[in-house]
This record gives sequence, structure tokens and C-alpha cells, in this order.
Amino acid sequence: MMALYWKHNNWNDHPIARQLEQLSHGGSWRDVASAINVEFRRIDKFTSGLPGRRLYVTDSWILKTTTYHVYIAHQNDIQLLLDNTEEHPLSYENSTAAQFLNITVKRAEPHLQNFQIRLNSLEYSDLRSKLQAQIENTRNIMIRQSLSDQFLDAFTATVQFNPTFMLPPHVELETCIGCMQALSNVKLQKHCDDMGGGNENLAAAVNLQCVQCFCRPMWCLQCMGKWFASRQDQQRPDTWLGGKAPCPTLISDLI
Repeated sequence: MMALYWKHNNWNDHPIARQLEQLSHGGSWRDVASAINVEFRRIDKFTSGLPGRRLYVTDSWILKTTTYHVYIAHQNDIQLLLDNTEEHPLSYENSTAAQFLNITVKRAEPHLQNFQIRLNSLEYSDLRSKLQAQIENTRNIMIRQSLSDQFLDAFTATVQFNPTFMLPPHVELETCIGCMQALSNVKLQKHCDDMGGGNENLAAAVNLQCVQCFCRPMWCLQCMGKWFASRQDQQRPDTWLGGKAPCPTLISDLI
């Protein structure tokens, strides 16, 4: 019976249609639905949660789905508050200790209910990269970082001590070819030995020699850090900062 009622009047009385109407700012709720559909089809959206309770974040929208409700918010009209965390000795995802964050999404529209999203703290950095608004952590809650995030922080801090490369006047920076979002801001300089860079086994295995990189800046620091970490011994993260890795473009041993 409810489905028949919602279908009446061309679906205008459906709860999702009414919610979209509140977000249309005087326009048509179908235009809002169409805009959401366009972004939702893109592969770069953030996705988290179990099938019965999912979180999706696109370039402009935040959507939370539950068994009986769908919450929708435009990123320009929200305030994000980190309320609290939950510590679990075992996670249903990987059977290890886990920290879950509870974040309240406060919507600007007075007739729309605020809602809460819950996610693993290891997904926090991926969520932040997709959000336009900052997540307010007024309680100074300690958030656990993934191993890769911890390394990227240390990698970034180490790179800051390197000398600055002066870009020739005729060279223009382009978008990073790794993420296609940030501006390229890294130039590789040779610091290893000529033959194998002290890593003779790697050089022999792939027939590489340590050479100077003549590539123009093509990568951002975050993507370069991720590439560097991926080329290290994953069982020995304590050795990563002292390791070496090939140029991601030339595959020559450089850093």
C-alpha cells in the first residue's frame, strides 16, 4: 500500500523525493537526483560500511543508506563534528584491534534531520581527502593512523629537509600522474651509488643501474611516498625510510 501511495502523484510523495526537494533550493528534486546519479557513477567516490549500512561520499554529496532510510547532504551545507570513538579488541573486517569513529553530519536545512556516520579510523584519511569541509575535532580525540599514513607523515617530514629544486622558467607544472588531482611538486635527484645503489640484488634482478633522473616534476609528494612505500619490504616497515626505490616513471634505481 505504501508503494502505491508513493507512486501516486508521480513519486513526489516518496520520502527520498521530499528530502531531495529540501535540497533543491526551489528547483526540481529530479534535477538534484540527476546530479547525484552523475557523481555516484564515478569510480573515485569514497565507499565504506556493510551492505545494510553504507556511506558514500562523492565530489559534492554525502549519502548514508540504512535498511529503512537514506540520508543525503550537500557538502557545501554541512558541518562535520567528531563526537567520539569506539575501541574494539577484534574487528569484524580483519580480526585485529580496531578504532571506529562516530561523526555527526549537521545539515543546514532546518527541516532535515542530522545524521551520524561511523567508520574505521584507518579509512579516516581517505574520507578527509574526499570532503570539502573540515571535520571538527573539538575534543582532541586521538585517531589511530594506518601504517601507510604514519609512513607518509614521516616521509613528508623527511623530504622537507631536502633542498628546493628551482623549476626552469619555461617549464609549467602539471597535474600529478598518480592521483590526477594534486599539482606535481616533486623532482627526483640521484643520491645512490652508480651500480645498484647499494642494492645489488635488486639491480641484478631487474638489470638496473643507478642513474640520474631527467624527468620533469610529474608526481605529488603523497603519491611519491605511496610509491616509495610499495617498493619496500612490507614485513620490515622499520627499514622503509632508509630504503631505496626506482623512479616510478623510468623504473631506474634512484632514491
